[in-house]
Amino acid sequence: MTTNTSEPCLTLTSPADILAAVPYLVGFHPADSLIVLGIAQGQAKVAARWGLPFPPGTLDPLAALIAREKLAQVVVVGYGPGERVTPAVDEARAVAARAGVEVAEAMRADGGRYWSYVCDSTRCCPPEGTPYDPTSSRVAAEATVRGLVALPDRQTLERTLAPVTGPVRMAMRRATSAAVAELTSGLAADPDPDAYARRFVTGGLARLHAALARGDRLSDADASRLGLDLAVIRVRDEAWTLMDGSHAALWKDLTRRLEPRYVPPAATLLAMAAWRAGDSITATIALERALKADPHYSMANLLMHALQNLLSPGMVDARLPTPAELDTAMGEPHIGWLVPLLATLDDGDQACA
Repeated sequence: MTTNTSEPCLTLTSPADILAAVPYLVGFHPADSLIVLGIAQGQAKVAARWGLPFPPGTLDPLAALIAREKLAQVVVVGYGPGERVTPAVDEARAVAARAGVEVAEAMRADGGRYWSYVCDSTRCCPPEGTPYDPTSSRVAAEATVRGLVALPDRQTLERTLAPVTGPVRMAMRRATSAAVAELTSGLAADPDPDAYARRFVTGGLARLHAALARGDRLSDADASRLGLDLAVIRVRDEAWTLMDGSHAALWKDLTRRLEPRYVPPAATLLAMAAWRAGDSITATIALERALKADPHYSMANLLMHALQNLLSPGMVDARLPTPAELDTAMGEPHIGWLVPLLATLDDGDQACA
């Protein structure tokens, strides 16, 4: 499941307009999907997407979203064959009815035609479906002018977060090996592991702040060191508390460049940045990257749970501690803080495919 909201307002006056707008609201042309648009004060306030098929009860969180966003109407669109789409549309309509909101339109689109579930007039809704072209409509032109983008499919969006390959990957692999060697030799040479941990965490926090302030692409060496730093929960949580939309480019770059075992923190931070910006589709794809590398990464699992339950990012923001509160809660750094990082040192380089 993914959700997304868009600030630019598109004028929708017909089912064909809705079908033309959906790809720009979710970021790509959907297939095998259920889309629910939430309408408030005459504008599409929320767009939510689920891949089809899904198990019964998947849409239960939709009722809470309707109430929280004070939606007046919903529009339901399913993409795919009737045997797959109709049960999902029926479930969405049932949830909307229980929530007390009107279903302004419910339809299925497949093969360049659409069918309405709420219209039974053969004059405007023929049994063979109504043809439409989402790429040549007024809405598509309006969306493009307003800066909205619709990629061909979800796989295209996934590729924007795919691991780098070729010479870039090999260069990062060498830089990571150098950073790991520096860490292990420094730890081995220090008779006081806790003192080493204090220096490492202090340096990691400094490297994090420098990276956030720079705003440009890190060198391979700096990116690799920051990847190791973020494996330390205290450093990762500092990045979490400082979260800003301008940081998304850094987290996206690290998600693509870091060796797989160092991806989960950066990918989860990217997911949070995207979610807060209203781009929950990118957030979900980033979390999929994190959980592919480490299925048990707790922050990624918690954030995925929030997305699946259509929670607002504001609920998370309200609970974020400050860096000072983190210091108070966690106390002085010690070697135990480095255990998650040290656990990655035995994993070896993994293929990025």
